[in-house]
Amino acid sequence: MEDHPKHLPADARRAVTVEAVVELAAQQNPSEITTAAIAKHMQLTQGALFRHFPSKEAIWQAVMEWVAERLLAQVDRAGQSADTPLARLEAMFMAHIDFVAEHPGVPRMLFGELQRAGTSPAKQMAQTLVRRYGERLAAVLAEGKAQGELDPELDTAAAATLFIGTIQGLVMQSLLAGDVERIHADALGAFAIYRRGIGS
Repeated sequence: MEDHPKHLPADARRAVTVEAVVELAAQQNPSEITTAAIAKHMQLTQGALFRHFPSKEAIWQAVMEWVAERLLAQVDRAGQSADTPLARLEAMFMAHIDFVAEHPGVPRMLFGELQRAGTSPAKQMAQTLVRRYGERLAAVLAEGKAQGELDPELDTAAAATLFIGTIQGLVMQSLLAGDVERIHADALGAFAIYRRGIGS
């Protein structure tokens, strides 16, 4: 963790706080991250932290917003770099894998939020992320069907769910193994199986 200047503009301080939480989540159970731990990690007092966030819940919501913005932007950029729907899907799949490898604390936080009983702004943001991601995938899958590249009878909603679920399974396997880097080794083979399942 790099040292953070004590005096930063409010937006910069909030961004640094989010990054600190993402870093901490890669090292410990996200549910056990306290505001005291975040402040210590940033070499600040809790009072300084709460000048920018009214509560721990507000910090978590900001983290989920950061995740949604960064992940969808990375996936969108990857998709735009490919020429065909199937190539777009593969580029999006691998971009998501790269994001997880770069930020191993993120899936742990997402799994944690989605498993929580009840609702919260952070959980709602996580659910919104999954919905928006699914909409992007459904659009690419529909285009692939229209162009004859994918099975014309393909259930696009189910295929979008399977796409995300395949990545979640790879993430879970890497977390169980305690080796996030193995996700790259497993991803290409997993996508090859997915591709055969949806192809025309």
